[in-house]
Formats: sequence, C-alpha cells, structure tokens
Amino acid sequence: STMLLLLLLLLSPVGCPKTEPLSGSSQEPLFRGADRYDFAVVIPAGATECFWQFAHQSGSFFFSYEVQRATGIGNSRNILATASDPRGVQLGVSQHVRGQINFPTKETGFYQLCLDNQENHFGFVQVYLNFGVYYEGFDMEKKEPEERKELNDTLEAIGASIHKLQIHLFHMWRFYNFARMRKGADSFLLEANYNYVNWWSMAQSCVIVLSGVLQLYFLKSLFNGQPSNRQKC
Repeated sequence: STMLLLLLLLLSPVGCPKTEPLSGSSQEPLFRGADRYDFAVVIPAGATECFWQFAHQSGSFFFSYEVQRATGIGNSRNILATASDPRGVQLGVSQHVRGQINFPTKETGFYQLCLDNQENHFGFVQVYLNFGVYYEGFDMEKKEPEERKELNDTLEAIGASIHKLQIHLFHMWRFYNFARMRKGADSFLLEANYNYVNWWSMAQSCVIVLSGVLQLYFLKSLFNGQPSNRQKC
C-alpha cells in the first residue's frame, strides 16, 4: 500500500488528487498520504528525481538515503540530495554516498526532496530512501476545554506514555532502516567484488595458458633443422 500511495503521489495532478490538499474547496476525491516512506529508486545517468511529502506545521521532517550501487564509467557513488520547503527555499544539502537531512516543518505544505545523479554521466545509481514526518507533541488541540477537564490524570498519563512509546518505536524503526540501507549497499559491493575477482582470475588463467602455448611453439621452432642447400650426388 505504501508503494501504491507513492505512485499516486508521483503521477500528474491532472490524473489523480494530491495527498493532503492545502485547500478544502477542491472537488477532487481526497485521501491521506502516509507519514513515512522507505523504498529504493533507480536514477539514470545525469538525471534528477524529485519527491513531494506533505507535512503539517510543528512537525519534524527526516530524510536519509544510501547509494547502494552505481554502474558506468567512473563508477561514482556520490549523489546530490536537496530538501526544500513549500515556498522553494532550500533547507538542506548533502552530497555523499549516504547522508541525512533533518529539519522542523515551520509551515504546512508539500516539501520537496530531490536526488541529482550529476556525477555519473554514463551509468545509473540505485538509491535507498527513507523519509517522512513525525510529530512529538501529544495532540489535544481539537478537544474542547470541557472534554479536557473530564479526562483524569490517570488517562492523561496513560495517553502521554503511549505516545512516548510510539515515538521510541518510530525511532527504532528509523535505526533499523539505517542498518538495512548499509546491509543492502554491502551486499551489492560484495557481489561486484565477487564478479570482479572471477573475471580477473579467468583473464589471468587465459594469459597463463596462452603464454605456455607460445613458449612451446617457440621452443619447437628452435629444434627444427634448417634445409641443406647442397645438391645430392
């Protein structure tokens, strides 16, 4: 379902509605987008891929990435990642194999995340992404003052504890994704090294066999007698 929501988010706004629209007067059907995503994306050589995530005010936005593999000449694994607010103001930049961009959401709207594969001109890169937004506060704004008074201290304490536990579990999920990013990158690196060693060993074996054949050929040519120019009686 997460991948389905992402595909709907990336489609043209003419064909499908946006998640969490800023205006409630739209006639399009509404649906709520997920607060976080984790997936891998392939970016072609010299191309740029952008994603949009809706966030409310007073939230905490997190964005982390890891380049799992790169192809082509040069084989550069660095990628340029940028994050911008709904007005287009750049909030963070990272240009490494892996990185994080975290910032508070000071206004409500769609935040833009872009990945630029400018250093790889002849090959694609596969990047694992983990981004979204979470809210630390215990939301009681929508409750009426009378309803708030009816809640006793025990229920409020239970609610605050549950919310704190959810935040801790959420951060554990983030750290788990960091480990999964690294594990995926290491797996692709081991596979590339394995293929490199196999091809290099095969090439060296061919060179050794060829050199042996050439040595035998030249040794044999040394023992071949020269034809005599004297005429027989």
